Amino acid sequence: MKNVCRASITGIGSFLPPKILSNDDLLKMVDTSDEWITKRTGIKERRIVDNGTATSDLAVEASLRALDDAKVLPSEIDLIVTSTITPDCLFPSTSCFIQEKLGAKKAGAFDILAACAGFIYALSIAKNFVIPGTRNTVLVVGAECLSKVTDYTDRSTCILFGDGAGAAVVQKSNGKREIITTLLGADGSQADLLMLPAGGSRLPASHETVNSRSHYIKLKGKGLFKLAVNNMVDVILKTVKNNNMSLEDIDMIIPHQSNIRIIEAALERLKMARDKAYINIDRFGNTSSASIPIAIDEIDKNNLLKSGSTVLLVAFGGGLTWSSSIIKW
Repeated sequence: MKNVCRASITGIGSFLPPKILSNDDLLKMVDTSDEWITKRTGIKERRIVDNGTATSDLAVEASLRALDDAKVLPSEIDLIVTSTITPDCLFPSTSCFIQEKLGAKKAGAFDILAACAGFIYALSIAKNFVIPGTRNTVLVVGAECLSKVTDYTDRSTCILFGDGAGAAVVQKSNGKREIITTLLGADGSQADLLMLPAGGSRLPASHETVNSRSHYIKLKGKGLFKLAVNNMVDVILKTVKNNNMSLEDIDMIIPHQSNIRIIEAALERLKMARDKAYINIDRFGNTSSASIPIAIDEIDKNNLLKSGSTVLLVAFGGGLTWSSSIIKW
């Protein structure tokens, strides 16, 4: 039988800012309670950056840890792909700032924007560069400073989001953390359910956009909840079917840490036990592109999976976008 060439995550790292914003802290900003937040989201606390910190600063810290894990030097990186909805600026790309700070002088660099589904999008891009040998070593980053675009007067959104970064080094397979497959999708007709309205060419910055608080994340929670649950279930089932597998073949699901109610409702629909999914939303909140690589890093560093385990990554975010991947641990 002919060997199938695959790509692997050869190094993983994450970084979270030290400052904690707890539910009790939020009580001083908006009319809410720890019980209300915990029941509706599963979140107890989240990390947020200081005023002088940008997304690329978090990304570099996570990247250095991933490079160390992979035993790869910055000079060996061929390409940097960053997923973020909170870039340092509209241009140049955050990947270019990461490249300069790392000293990865031979690396190409660009960003993608697929919101919470973005890390798996970036992982898919890396896989498709590495397998044909177009690039040997790709640094994939998911990093966010969501506190910079969160309206702390809006209790429906300010309770959700946190800051953080995760990074992965992708190279030809070494038999560990192999990327078996990825699945990507989108539905632009639902864009208004989750968006940051102003700051682009449609609504450039003005006194009006600032006064209307249009430079903050806007979320239509009720409509998004049902879509997110249905989508998560459908994507998991499609991913498993496409790879001639069953749900019983999956040892762990690593979902985007959006909301505990979404994750639990999807697991219930799939008739899967809650402990099949890795959950850390209680400690970090929703970190968008960063949530899945942060989770992968925690799982790896704590040796929570045996070699050969089958892991399914799944994410859903603004766009609307969705993505999944199967990793052979």
